[in-house]
Amino acid sequence: MNIAVLGSGNGGCAVAFDCAAQGHRARLFDFEQFPESIEAVQNSGGIHSEGALEGFQPVVSAGHEIEEALDGADIVYAVGPAYSTRPFAEACKPYLKKRQVVIVCPGSCVGSVEFKNGAGLGLRDADIIVAETSTLPYAFRLLEPGKIRIFIKLKGGLFLAAVPARNTDYVLEQVRDVYPTMSAAKNILQTSLQNGNPVIHPTITLMNVALIERTRGDFDFYHEGVTAAVGRLIEAVDRERIAIGKKLGVEVIPDSELGVLQGYMTEASYDNGFITAPGFEGVKAPSSLNYRYFNEDVGYGLVFLQKLGVQVGVATPVITAVITIVSQLMNRNYSNEARRTMESLGLSEYRAKESEKLLS
Repeated sequence: MNIAVLGSGNGGCAVAFDCAAQGHRARLFDFEQFPESIEAVQNSGGIHSEGALEGFQPVVSAGHEIEEALDGADIVYAVGPAYSTRPFAEACKPYLKKRQVVIVCPGSCVGSVEFKNGAGLGLRDADIIVAETSTLPYAFRLLEPGKIRIFIKLKGGLFLAAVPARNTDYVLEQVRDVYPTMSAAKNILQTSLQNGNPVIHPTITLMNVALIERTRGDFDFYHEGVTAAVGRLIEAVDRERIAIGKKLGVEVIPDSELGVLQGYMTEASYDNGFITAPGFEGVKAPSSLNYRYFNEDVGYGLVFLQKLGVQVGVATPVITAVITIVSQLMNRNYSNEARRTMESLGLSEYRAKESEKLLS
């Protein structure tokens, strides 16, 4: 297959490497303001990886021309943080062709709808098949431009849904050789709610604010940053997320159990599970509070959950408290910014059962 990967960060490089390793013809794209990895991949002709996936894989091209990347692509992976989805969609809009599959990886709270809106596609439009994953398929770090280290490739607990959901099985079949452990979610509400980043990252960061500022992140984020008290806060946020899922009729696996399914953790607990997790070994804390653990996972993730809770009638006092405190620390109002909500996506009028029917 011809694969276009949008995003040249560690996630995009990992997806392009893995697809190429399975014999696909991968093209890598990013915007001109992110030249380093593109230039490195151009110069070497491919991507280097260490760890769970190892070696060198060539790519067909790496560049800043979106039309070239999408030309003849069977599958388009949009790989990046939540705030990249809309710009990718708008760049793709003139060049998408019928029957192309677009996978927003990860969906980061209904990213598939954000992509459809940005690309001018109707919610139930199936000419271009748009899907999303619950999380990235790897734990990794960028060693240098064009070179990554993949700690693990997820063993399970990785979900995909298309919108509308009747196309989910078709998309899964297209990616089965690269992602054999990927499973079908009921719909994109399930993939959104199953994303654990808003549960884990803001709480651990919040409870280690002084240490991050004092050491500039020179400590192991999970192994040293989690204690019993931190674990209780993670669990409290998770309970509210699970309650929202229950109201919407979708199963949300508790994050402690999900970590074991994915291969990060060996113990399904909210404290010791993280402290001893082999998949988190050596993962350092962010060097600054001005990082995606607050800006994305609170500004997009927790705000999305809080406002979705209001919409379907589920109280979220702990999530609301975390948003409020982090907003104070960062001198901004994430809730008022409302970067991504059911309202911003055009879905605010639908109640629980209506949303389920709409997305099926």
